[in-house]
Amino acid sequence: MTSVPPVPEPPSGASRVPETPAGRLARIGGFCARHSPWVIALWLVLLVAALGGRHIVGATFSDQLSLPGSRSDTGGDLLKASDPAAAAPNGLVVFHTGSGTVADHQQSVDSAVSGLAAMPHATAASALVTSKDGATAYTTVSFDEQLKSLGHGYVDQLDKATAPARSDGVQVEYGGGLDQVTNAPANDLTSELVGIGAALVILLLVFGSVLGAVLPLLCALVGVLVGIGVVGIVAGVVTFSTSAPTLATMIGLGVGIDYALFLTTRFRQDLIDGRSPADAVTRTCASSGHAVLVAATTVAVALLSLYACGLSFIGKLGLAATIAVVVTASASLTLVPAALALTGRAIDRVKVRHRPVAETAGEDDSWHRYARLVSRHPAAFLSCGVALLVVLAVPLFSMRLGHVDDGAAKSGSTSRVAFDLISAGQGPGFGPGANAPFTVVVDVSHATVPADQVGDDVDKALQDTPDIAQATELQPTPDGKLLVGTVTPADDPQSAATGGLFNALTDHVLPDALRGTGAQGYLTGTAAGQFDFRDTVKDRLPIIIGIVLVAAFVLLMTVFRSLVIPLKAVILNLLTTGASYGVLVAVFQWGWGTGALGLPEAVPIESYVPMMMFAIVFGLSMDYEIFLLSRISEAWHRTADNTRSVGAGLSATGRVISSAAFIMTAVFLSFTVSPTVVVKMLALGLAVSVVLDATVVRLILVPSTMFLVGRANWWFPRRLDRILPRVHM
Repeated sequence: MTSVPPVPEPPSGASRVPETPAGRLARIGGFCARHSPWVIALWLVLLVAALGGRHIVGATFSDQLSLPGSRSDTGGDLLKASDPAAAAPNGLVVFHTGSGTVADHQQSVDSAVSGLAAMPHATAASALVTSKDGATAYTTVSFDEQLKSLGHGYVDQLDKATAPARSDGVQVEYGGGLDQVTNAPANDLTSELVGIGAALVILLLVFGSVLGAVLPLLCALVGVLVGIGVVGIVAGVVTFSTSAPTLATMIGLGVGIDYALFLTTRFRQDLIDGRSPADAVTRTCASSGHAVLVAATTVAVALLSLYACGLSFIGKLGLAATIAVVVTASASLTLVPAALALTGRAIDRVKVRHRPVAETAGEDDSWHRYARLVSRHPAAFLSCGVALLVVLAVPLFSMRLGHVDDGAAKSGSTSRVAFDLISAGQGPGFGPGANAPFTVVVDVSHATVPADQVGDDVDKALQDTPDIAQATELQPTPDGKLLVGTVTPADDPQSAATGGLFNALTDHVLPDALRGTGAQGYLTGTAAGQFDFRDTVKDRLPIIIGIVLVAAFVLLMTVFRSLVIPLKAVILNLLTTGASYGVLVAVFQWGWGTGALGLPEAVPIESYVPMMMFAIVFGLSMDYEIFLLSRISEAWHRTADNTRSVGAGLSATGRVISSAAFIMTAVFLSFTVSPTVVVKMLALGLAVSVVLDATVVRLILVPSTMFLVGRANWWFPRRLDRILPRVHM
């Protein structure tokens, strides 16, 4: 008879995982299993209440940026106080004729301009600004409230006012700030259905169980809908960006399906191993439930850290996504166990393959063989994996932040046509830079020299500045406290030259011209505010990176009782994030994939996308590592054999993480068809990060570093072990 070798003792400071599930999550899972009909009914009530509350609140969303204390914001406040009409929200209505001139239709166009001025909430419509050839003209329409609050239905008012010109054969388009009115609310139902459909197909093909595929999808969908409802209710008191619901849906759907899938797969494996449904639910919540909780906490902490940048616009985007993550994780830890208990052994009754599978194929499956291969050449695997990520990250060093304007709008849309007509026109008020001019505001209320002299000095300085197409002479406001003029850049708002012009004007031209006069100069307006926002985000990105890194390190150190594992996880995720940034720059800024994404040309990276991506990518990338490392940790505490532990971790999670990665990638890629460029950027960046994390990091970097470091992976100072709270995985 062959004797069974003794199991090695775990390292000092480690403890064996108890056979009988214990802990709060195990008790929650057991409670949900015993009262499954009531738990399911409660979630259905929450679903109705959340969606009903969202409808009752009738929340509005706005992309209005505010940077209190910035020079553009200060200049805007001064202008508003001195000349409210000049600081009012406005938009452009463009008239164009394919033959002849706009003047040939003077009567109908004048009637349209009068109609625009008479619209509800419109305060004025300026005299027409006409191009040299007379084929294009536009009027600036001012309003008494922010344009986004007018709603998409306000387009009917615009169409009614401009009907006389249209009926006379004049083309009419709406641009400038009116894109906030003309752009229809985003409808991402198609993206959501594509993502859900792809998830269903993947689960059926990989696991072969119909209920095993449908159940996590339904539970995740309930969680996402409740989360979106809660976001809508919160939006009644907190103003979110227009992209917040889409971001919350995208993140919630991705993590919701993954979390539910991890739990369902562990449950099915326990059933296959011969355990009762009740025991399987409890064990699932005690093991995979903890991994879900830690993963969700990591994502939530990363997203909420966005508030630390001091920009409420970005912080609120993180809050919306956090709400979705918290709600879907809650559904995974309560609704999923209830549904699993109610389904029981029937979960594999309907199948599309002869023998449904869950986690592992045994001790000598392909995952164990792969682990042994990596263990023989860990340095080579590590070098190849790091080299690949470094190469992908190279474009990162040429990243240019900016604002994606109407020049990147959908071809044929009224905002895009208006943008192109003004860009193509010749003469004062036309050209590429006319779509986003700078307003120069000079405060002369405390000047020590005459205002006329101040104006002359600034006018001369502007005339001598390169990259300016036109600069109007400064004129005093009615109260005489300010001098105001307009600078039209020579290039379009997205160009590097326009960004350089903004920096030159604010850092050198205006300060030098006003030195010794006691006057203060500011650049304000939409374009100036966006450049100020860009610079502020760039300055505060290191703060977010530092907070996320420290928070992730502390959390993982507490969970895994190791200093080495969290350090490696942080470094590997930094590499993944850098590679994702690099792909984003290559696709959008270099223009390698703009055509496939429905963009007419290369565009800069939207200023706040890198900050959002870092928080989201870092949080999501940790998810798969947490699930993998938790199973490696279980095996290590059971066997103290590093090679066997890595193999067991890969084997136990290989099928489920691969499926989860396929699903999350499909969900994110489905959102690249969104008309919102920011959503396209985030969706592609997140999809790339998931692919890299599920392949390069999980299959190459994590195993190779685990083998290279060996037993030191689990080194943890005893004094620190006593101080930190214990979080059982």
